[in-house]
Amino acid sequence: MKALLFIESNGEKVLGGSLELINAVKALDADGTALVAGDRAAADAVADLGIPVIFVDTATDCDTLTAVLSETVKENDPDVVLLANTALAKDIAPRIAARQDLGCVSDVTGISKADGKVIYTRPAYNGSILENIEVEGTAVITVRNGSFEKPEDTSNAGVTEKKIEIADDAVKAKIVDTVKEITESVNLEEAEIIVSGGRGMGSAENFELVKELASVLGGVVGATRPPIEDGWISRAHQVGQSGKIVAPKLYIACGISGAAQHTSGMMGSNYIVAINKDEDAPIFESANLSIVGNVTDILPVMIEEMKKAKA
Repeated sequence: MKALLFIESNGEKVLGGSLELINAVKALDADGTALVAGDRAAADAVADLGIPVIFVDTATDCDTLTAVLSETVKENDPDVVLLANTALAKDIAPRIAARQDLGCVSDVTGISKADGKVIYTRPAYNGSILENIEVEGTAVITVRNGSFEKPEDTSNAGVTEKKIEIADDAVKAKIVDTVKEITESVNLEEAEIIVSGGRGMGSAENFELVKELASVLGGVVGATRPPIEDGWISRAHQVGQSGKIVAPKLYIACGISGAAQHTSGMMGSNYIVAINKDEDAPIFESANLSIVGNVTDILPVMIEEMKKAKA
């Protein structure tokens, strides 16, 4: 079985979700090859993880990356194409599948084999159920962050530089300028600790407790839709179906009721702590540790104890 991995970087390092694809290949017991575009340092870093790399320097945006990956799929004829479930990959994956007439499954959280067939598992209906999907022929798969462990360094498997000509008509849109708020640099997908606040925080002043706990723990602040709509924090911090899909080692939900739109975005967390005064709140069904009580009373105690522990 052959697998082609599309590896993304942010210009400084390889994205964690892309690195996890290497262990996804191991779960398939497949021969993997990685494609890295535009970042030679990232190509070398991936090769150090024991997987051969194809490096292409000509692709920089969604249109050119689609053209390069489509051509690579055509030349290598893999059984599966794996991409991390990022915003860019969500654009690229269906385009490749349509151009090459391939099957496509998004937001996969598990991969297994049964009777010689590959089974792709993904959440459906806001994460209330898991569905198993089989694909005939080559499959284009986006994998949710946190579904697999990150690999460790092994022997360098080498980098092959390749030139792929991109037709002028391949570029459908041209980015002439980018405006980015400082808050948009928040990287929820890569965070190991996330402290999220919901409507139950009550006010912008109370929401500062969420920010303080995140700071003490060295984590990142998350939020549900209501605090964002009320202006307590920017939309870059939203976790959930219409925000970011996260999978930290620790997720602390403060004053969050547990609507499916939110829990579908954090169900991949390794350990979930939920704080809510309603003992019947749906969030407790997802939690490893449930704390029933007023969040504005509990957070100051947690912050103080965490400070003592760090000292």
